[in-house]
Amino acid sequence: MKNAKVLSLMLSVLSTAVFAQDLEQAKKAIDAEQYDKAKKILKGLVKSSPDNGKNFFYLGDVYLREAKTDSATMIFNKGLAAKDKGTLNYIGLGQIDLDNKKSPQANFDKAAANIKKKDVDELLFIAKAYINSENPDYKKAIEITNKALLIDDKFPNSYLTMGDAQYGDKNAGEAFRAYESAYDYDKSLLIARVKYAAINKSAKNFTDAVKILNEVIAKDANFGPAYRELAETYYFWGSNEPTKYDEYIKKGLQYYEKYMSLTDYSVESRMRHADFLILAKDYKALEIEANEMKKLDKVNPRILRYLGYAAYENGNFAESSKAMTEFFAKVEPKRIIARDYLYLGLTKMAEAKKADGTYDEKIFNEGVAELNKAVEKDPVIASELNPLGQKMFKEKLYKNASKLFEVAIKNPKSKNYFADNFYLGYALYFDYDEKTSPKDQLAKADAAFSKVIELNAATQDAHLFKARANEAMGTPESKKIALTAYEEYLKLVNAKGDAEKAKPAVKKNLIEAYTFVGAHYANSADKAKAIENLEKLLAIDPANAYATKTLKALKA
Repeated sequence: MKNAKVLSLMLSVLSTAVFAQDLEQAKKAIDAEQYDKAKKILKGLVKSSPDNGKNFFYLGDVYLREAKTDSATMIFNKGLAAKDKGTLNYIGLGQIDLDNKKSPQANFDKAAANIKKKDVDELLFIAKAYINSENPDYKKAIEITNKALLIDDKFPNSYLTMGDAQYGDKNAGEAFRAYESAYDYDKSLLIARVKYAAINKSAKNFTDAVKILNEVIAKDANFGPAYRELAETYYFWGSNEPTKYDEYIKKGLQYYEKYMSLTDYSVESRMRHADFLILAKDYKALEIEANEMKKLDKVNPRILRYLGYAAYENGNFAESSKAMTEFFAKVEPKRIIARDYLYLGLTKMAEAKKADGTYDEKIFNEGVAELNKAVEKDPVIASELNPLGQKMFKEKLYKNASKLFEVAIKNPKSKNYFADNFYLGYALYFDYDEKTSPKDQLAKADAAFSKVIELNAATQDAHLFKARANEAMGTPESKKIALTAYEEYLKLVNAKGDAEKAKPAVKKNLIEAYTFVGAHYANSADKAKAIENLEKLLAIDPANAYATKTLKALKA
């Protein structure tokens, strides 16, 4: 009997040791972003040790990382029934509340009710929930992590969590110090060094970031997150040094392939890869990756997003339209990002183009509506519309170009804001038809040229076209504005000297401007100004009949 008790105790100890070992393996797989491997281990633990709530909590957390909220909710609710640490799962449910913009406090309070005075992990789980939520509260995470540090000021994970919270709260200096402390207390905590490098990357200290990441790889050549961070560092480095962009993007793609080889090629890791391929604008590779993901998961709408993006960029517009339409039908509204609207709009525009090069206006306008949604959701998107608008303008599709540029100028901070306003004014002016155009079209053109002048008053052609637009309006007030604009145009051109005035196009514009100004003053009985401008007109166009006749009358 005594031997049986000893044997039972030994088996219990061995079972606990095996469980602890398996949980550690799962945690290492999570840190290495090997989510399929982690889920496999955790599902086994949930089945073999259903009384341990930690198993459920970690499994639910992996599902949250994969944005599979329904699966996470189911696991957390099952975990609540576990006898040991079951209340941890309230933390997961609290994070889901946060994600849904609800108060997590009730669930966090239930979890905290069973936290012992020296329990640090539980506090950090709550802090991480505040950090990892789609609607994070970094200050709350800092407050809770400080409580954990009061309990144990040498616990590495507390500093790692503090680093994440401070960085999210845009306090890079404090995040630096926290990550340093985490690594000082535990040299195996390589993720702290990777995150330290990420801060350097964000500060554009690319050389230091690469050096740190290479040191991480020297310690563990199989630590996947280091290669992913290297890939992203080289991408941003290349974006900041255009002359080296091709070289660095190639390196970035190579490092990402290495990262992929160290993951389990799960759908989640493939999605990370797809996100990077979008950054790198490698759409052929993206389409291949998206089709591979589709074989693994036929219901995940994110895969349809990648297919839609890639197909559009690769010229497969019908396939892009099908993928994006299906994506919008399946995805939760809160998961829709600005770029989704952008590609839906671009795809509709591509489909609207007819064989003769013109557009089906109904479908085209549907595309414009989607682009408006994209820019409303993320104004930065506006800067990407200029090339397509210019293409339409060059094809003399002025009405379509004007609609695109009207969307583009909605972001005054866009890098193309000046050019977009210029092209908008041009397109509206060239598209104007006295019989069919809206009455306010020339006024919109005038507003666009006025904005260009506001941004750079020395832009001579903006004054010229502002004059033309106002002259075409034909009202007494608009003619006064046209006069001022023509005079400013003449002033700017004359200031540039003979070389500028000798250009054929400029000479033609000068004749136009002097004719309008001279005629205005002749009709207003300001003989001196009329004679001055008409003589200048004759100087560049000696055969000008109007100038000759009018000067003769004025001097009679």
